[in-house]
Amino acid sequence: MTTSGYVWKTLVLIGMLLHCGVALASSDTSITQRNKQFIAQAFQQWADGGGTFFQDVLSPDVIWTIKGTGPTAGIYRGRDAFIKQAVAPFAARLSTFVKPTVNNIWADGNDVVVYWNGAGVAKDGKPYNNSFVWIFKMENQRATEVIAFLDLSQYEDVINRIQLTAKPGT
Repeated sequence: MTTSGYVWKTLVLIGMLLHCGVALASSDTSITQRNKQFIAQAFQQWADGGGTFFQDVLSPDVIWTIKGTGPTAGIYRGRDAFIKQAVAPFAARLSTFVKPTVNNIWADGNDVVVYWNGAGVAKDGKPYNNSFVWIFKMENQRATEVIAFLDLSQYEDVINRIQLTAKPGT
């Protein structure tokens, strides 16, 4: 092979490598944007009164970790377990749903971080206000892992303050 043949093949290989690098960067950017947009839309639907945020966003086998101390902190394995053990007992003590107000969303590939405030009203008429940071690990437009930071004393105050009445037959 001639020198010009080697040069030509080298240039072709360099061009292919550069193209692949651009394609990978473009792919990462599109994954980042798609995940950020998906989570932003889910929060907007929730704020607009939609009640299926957890079903829409979480994979059935999600691992949800609530950081902190107290009875609610810990690891919940599976969407149904998380909803049954953490979401439903809290929601049952509210007279209005917690309305989220997103302060900011950051995303990098499959990682999405949302800083948001939530406001609602407990069944005793007292307001519930809290700030949250949720870190989502996304896969195919579903969160497979979530780490949640919040003021657990505010959450647990509602749980402890509002007693649920047992329904007949339960």
